[in-house]
Amino acid sequence: MDTSESSTEPQTEAAPGPYKPSRRGWRRWAMDTRPLRRPAYRRLWSSTIVTAVGSQLTAVAVPKQIYDITGSSAWVGYAGFAGLVPMVLFALWGGAVADTVDRRRLLLITNSGIAVTSVLFWLQAASGLDSVGVLIVLLAVQQAFFGLNSPARNASIARLVPEEELPAANALGSTVMQTGLVAGPLLAGALIPVVGLPELYLIDALALCVTVWAVVRLPSLPPLTTTAARRAGIRQIAEGFRYISRHKVLLLSFLADIIAMVFGMPRALFPQLAAQTYASYGEGLALGLLFAAIPIGAVLGGVFSGTFSRARRHGWMVIGAVVAWGAAIAGFGLSRSLWFAVAFLATAGVADMVSMVFRGAILLSAATDEMRGRMQGVFTVVVAGGPRLADVLHGTAGSAFGPRAAVSGGGLLVVALMLGLAAAVPALRRYRV
Repeated sequence: MDTSESSTEPQTEAAPGPYKPSRRGWRRWAMDTRPLRRPAYRRLWSSTIVTAVGSQLTAVAVPKQIYDITGSSAWVGYAGFAGLVPMVLFALWGGAVADTVDRRRLLLITNSGIAVTSVLFWLQAASGLDSVGVLIVLLAVQQAFFGLNSPARNASIARLVPEEELPAANALGSTVMQTGLVAGPLLAGALIPVVGLPELYLIDALALCVTVWAVVRLPSLPPLTTTAARRAGIRQIAEGFRYISRHKVLLLSFLADIIAMVFGMPRALFPQLAAQTYASYGEGLALGLLFAAIPIGAVLGGVFSGTFSRARRHGWMVIGAVVAWGAAIAGFGLSRSLWFAVAFLATAGVADMVSMVFRGAILLSAATDEMRGRMQGVFTVVVAGGPRLADVLHGTAGSAFGPRAAVSGGGLLVVALMLGLAAAVPALRRYRV
């Protein structure tokens, strides 16, 4: 560990392991699948393949059903906010809970709760209830369970794979989730005319049963210390924030994501750009490509994650990825060609995958096990809240300065802020495993 760091910083140096020959040929570039040799992680990851697509079916079905009932996009927006609030609150509390109980048991309870909620979604749709109030309540309950589930799930990974395989494990998980973001909505659009809206909820519920089965097969994951005797409450949540403030590398990993997402996520301007800048290509085609480009780039980054997942300088990987994200977003804002725009967004998606992989690895390796749940709770809030703040910021800036200026300016601001932060505070630059 760098001796210039405070003694309160977590250990950031690890003794080198035994020499292992590097992979040859194309395998050096392909996804690092070492974590899949661990049976427990393999079960958890395999279940994610199913639920990543299934969850997107519900994510499409809920706003579609609300719009069908009301004919109002405003109600769709209200529903999204109604889901965000409980998710944020329960993610913070869920992180504290995950540090005090057997995480396997918490995963079992929360995944079962999400599955039951999906069944209730199906029942209300199949019965023709047509109640926006019921949909919003079910959405709030579902997101509350998700908030409780996500910190425990992410914190468990460090107990299922060794430290040197954490980037690879994060790449595997993130690739599956990004693939779901692409394939899920496409599948939903194809299935709605064939099987109907209610069945999307039922498919999601059945997919969640696979997750419950996978969690049942996991080993017990009780706290490693005496934290089981404590109760998860406001004090424990506050301890988590104090822990972040004392460990600069953790704080910087959160700030890096906030910088990238708040100032550099321009999705709120995609409809305007599709209707104005890229209208000659066809508004529908342009809009679809703009929304799909970042997830597609992230999937490609995951598929070829063998190029970076073995890097030991995790801090520099985060800094470089955020700078690359900002530069790619700036390039997108300056592009008048739709195809150049899609290429820049896909490049940003690759950078986002790299950032996700190493920020996740830092959170799992730099925090002690008794704090990992709370760190993942804050991580869930940052990941969910950053893009929503970006929607407000970019929407306002786009109206004031024009969409292209807002996008390119935001990308350049990401580059400047990230480089300034890295120069001012060396903890992230120095972090390695």
